Amino acid sequence: MSQRNELLTVRQVLDELGGVSRRTFYRWREIGKAPKGIRLPNGELRIYRSDLDAWLESLRSTA
Repeated sequence: MSQRNELLTVRQVLDELGGVSRRTFYRWREIGKAPKGIRLPNGELRIYRSDLDAWLESLRSTA
């Protein structure tokens, strides 16, 4: 896996989003307005860097 497509923790994603709260992020996931993620066998959520970047780009094009 390339560094560019690293798996990010929810905390890393929140930091990149400028401090969005964990609660807000999970609410966005509930309503289908967050980047795709994968659930690890231990139950933790991870977001691929490429999915986060694509999601952010989609927000730019709809703004």
